[in-house]
Amino acid sequence: MKVTNSITSLDKIEQLYQEQTTISHRKKFAQFFTPLEIAQIMAGWILGNKETKSILEPAFGLGIFSRILLRENPTLQIKAFEIDPIIFNSAKEVLKDWQTNIDLQLVDYIYNDWDKKYNGIICNPPYLKFHDYSNKEALLKFEQETTFKLNGFSNLYVIFLLKSLFQLEKNGRMAYIIPSEFQNSDYGERVKEFILNHGSLRYVININSKEKTFDDAITTACILLFSNDENHNDVEFINIDNINNIKDIISVISNYPLKCFGDELINVRTIPQAELNANIKWKNYSQEPKSQLYSNLVPFSKYGKVSRGIATGSNDFFTMNATKVKKFNINQQYLSPCICKSINMKSSFFTQDIFDSLLENNKPVYLLNITDEEDPNIKKYLDIGVSQGVSKKYLTSKRTPWYAIEKRLPSPIWVSVFNRSGLKFIKNEIQARNLTTYHCLYNNHIISDDLLFAYLITDTAKDLLEENSREYGNGLQKFEPNDINKSYMLDLNVLGTERINTILELYQNYRLSEINGIPARIFIKQIDEILVERFKI
Repeated sequence: MKVTNSITSLDKIEQLYQEQTTISHRKKFAQFFTPLEIAQIMAGWILGNKETKSILEPAFGLGIFSRILLRENPTLQIKAFEIDPIIFNSAKEVLKDWQTNIDLQLVDYIYNDWDKKYNGIICNPPYLKFHDYSNKEALLKFEQETTFKLNGFSNLYVIFLLKSLFQLEKNGRMAYIIPSEFQNSDYGERVKEFILNHGSLRYVININSKEKTFDDAITTACILLFSNDENHNDVEFINIDNINNIKDIISVISNYPLKCFGDELINVRTIPQAELNANIKWKNYSQEPKSQLYSNLVPFSKYGKVSRGIATGSNDFFTMNATKVKKFNINQQYLSPCICKSINMKSSFFTQDIFDSLLENNKPVYLLNITDEEDPNIKKYLDIGVSQGVSKKYLTSKRTPWYAIEKRLPSPIWVSVFNRSGLKFIKNEIQARNLTTYHCLYNNHIISDDLLFAYLITDTAKDLLEENSREYGNGLQKFEPNDINKSYMLDLNVLGTERINTILELYQNYRLSEINGIPARIFIKQIDEILVERFKI
């Protein structure tokens, strides 16, 4: 790759590389390049420590951090790691003028260099989706070196992060940019525990999820700044609404350890280290929890329990539309009504009319539930599954028999898993089953299904539940079952009979309006007003 090493090319080198390599290659090696504005902030934090001499770059890429650092301080010595031979050779060409400053090695950082310490560490580590790699060996290596055991679902980027913390010298500084999902995920609890035990976290800078920080990657990014010094009383949580405004944090970090907030920053929260809890979602530190605005909160588990939908192991094989049923002559006794794809569900109420319409339009609306393998037509269909390798797939191979479907009862309410426009609930009015495209919500029967659903579709309910959501890039939210089970909700039992009857009447009015194709959200707004009047502090 032919590039110049002038200051004007500083933000063009990665762009040129992207133009000359395929997306598939970059995704294979998790190459999502750091925007120049962010790289300058991170390098500035490292350079803010005047004692910095030795720098570690665990995931070098094309060396944007080193290029910035060496322009500011040509005496720095940098140790760097890279595993992709193509980008390694490109980086060698880009930084040939700095070869005496940079020791760039074509080896995996995770398995090397454990005995070295550095007073400056800076990194944009690889982010790979869990199914794209095996992390067992990396987790084992981490545990062997640190004696600290991480959750088996820990992403590769957190192993990079924690290994680097392990290598940070006394009074050294570290800057990492990573997806922020660890702050609000189950596997992130152990990650946060390690960070808090280290005691060096100083700033958590969250970049608003409505923007894609990296090209080709839908992740919500956060910048973590560490200083392994004695100024460990507080952690600053900063929210940046626009990547173009990230320069506004300069006034915060340039005067560290003094508190000096920029005029344009509108969301900076200072949390004492001693109050940080690894077992709760850290989004509650970066924004004012809405739960503080309400009285009479109870655990969601008082009124219901959420479980994931049915995982078949092969939806193409186990779900059926009208054409498929006719083609294989499957008896109705082996077919359970089922919502198989979220795209097929536009309404908040799954009624018989909607089911019939989907069936008529040849959408998959049945789940195959085999109770007699000796039925000749079923036997033929199972033979097809075996010949196609369905019986050898990951989930099916662990079942006895392989075609057995989870015995999960239909739930009265479904919960959307992924959301861009807010958490969605669907009332299941025909005892249909659902696949993992939705979660199942089972009522504990302290209150009626109608009252529970009427509450759940209000903005008040969603605000409380969304405190426990996981946030990804481009405004994408995700809820795991326990994200909801561990949330709080209003204690509807204290509403009183009169309010409950009014809410149920408004709910029925809304239901009719939506079923008739003209949703009148004014009724939901009126339910919200009742809840706010009774519960808001």
